[in-house]
Amino acid sequence: MLGKYKDLIILAIITLLTTFLLWLPFFLRIPSFWGIKLPQDGMATIVANFDGPYYIVAAKTLYDSKQIEENFSFPLPPIYYSAHYPLFPILIRVVATIFPFLGYPYAMIVVTLITSIFAVWIFYLLVVDLGFRKVALWLAILFTIFPARWLIVRSVGSPEPLFLAAIMAAIYYFRKQNFWLAGIFGAAAQATKPPGFLLFLAFLFAVVAPHWRKLAHTDTLTWLKSLPVKTAPIFLIPATLLLIYIWYGVQYGNFFAYFNSGDNIHLMFPPFQIFNPGQAWVGTFWLEEIIWIYLFGALGALYLIKQKKGGIAAFAAIFFVSILFVSHRDIARYALPMVPFLFIAFAKLLISREFKWVVAFLIIPIYLFSVAFIAGNVTPIPDWSPLL
Repeated sequence: MLGKYKDLIILAIITLLTTFLLWLPFFLRIPSFWGIKLPQDGMATIVANFDGPYYIVAAKTLYDSKQIEENFSFPLPPIYYSAHYPLFPILIRVVATIFPFLGYPYAMIVVTLITSIFAVWIFYLLVVDLGFRKVALWLAILFTIFPARWLIVRSVGSPEPLFLAAIMAAIYYFRKQNFWLAGIFGAAAQATKPPGFLLFLAFLFAVVAPHWRKLAHTDTLTWLKSLPVKTAPIFLIPATLLLIYIWYGVQYGNFFAYFNSGDNIHLMFPPFQIFNPGQAWVGTFWLEEIIWIYLFGALGALYLIKQKKGGIAAFAAIFFVSILFVSHRDIARYALPMVPFLFIAFAKLLISREFKWVVAFLIIPIYLFSVAFIAGNVTPIPDWSPLL
């Protein structure tokens, strides 16, 4: 029994260990590390990293405007929190209720840790399912630390691990034609972050594409009826989005609250607005690394299409196109849902001896970047008591 789950146990241990090592300088309240000055607030620095405290507000209030206004001092209107979709806050609330000694801040960290392990496990299973069983453990270990932005978001209070886990699980079961589980996990992705809807578009394309030629000599209604009914559970994804907006309609009195939440929607037209230093969430012209993100994203999507990876290729391509319209300095975080599938696209390179030597070299810069990022990405919190 132990041998059967050995790889999963190893991955869980490595996922937790890498996170604890990243926490260590903060937990020990070291004044500086490798010349990097660190806050002296201990684990509060981890909990306070953006946007963790805002998800705690959503968890404690369930978007009730009156509660938000009366209890929280962040200089943000109540409607702002509608940009923080509800599944992550709900899980925080559940864990804090079951284990009240944790309080909401550490309940958030527990949810992040558990979903991080789940994300690594699902990635491992997906890689095995794609025929890379012999190297699946290595690729999954690599996924625990690379890219550095992923290591960071899974080490602080963040919905990204839940989001990536749900996306990968949905695609995993879609490939197995278990459309109910694909739809349920797709709905979970949608309930976690707005781009979850792109998963629905990818699934819809994968369902429709094989039948597209029939439309040329069939009337539309007959053609629609010819599509496989068994794939209908993928519509749980847009149904979930509708339910979220209905909930917002009840709590905010505004069905379209998300679209009125302020500067939370970073999609801009025309594309490549990220290279405009005047954009609110850009503010700099030091952006050459964005071109590298575009390079690997485009190349990976094309490789997946060439490799005929079906739903995976469709999702990677659709998500990559959406990234071109994102105008935000932290585009590396926005691009994270593509990362597991880029690993698959570049698998032959990632398992090479040369790349393993490069990874060994990169461990120190990944760690230093992660420590410096967490130290500087802290939400100012004058009063912790409402968040506990």
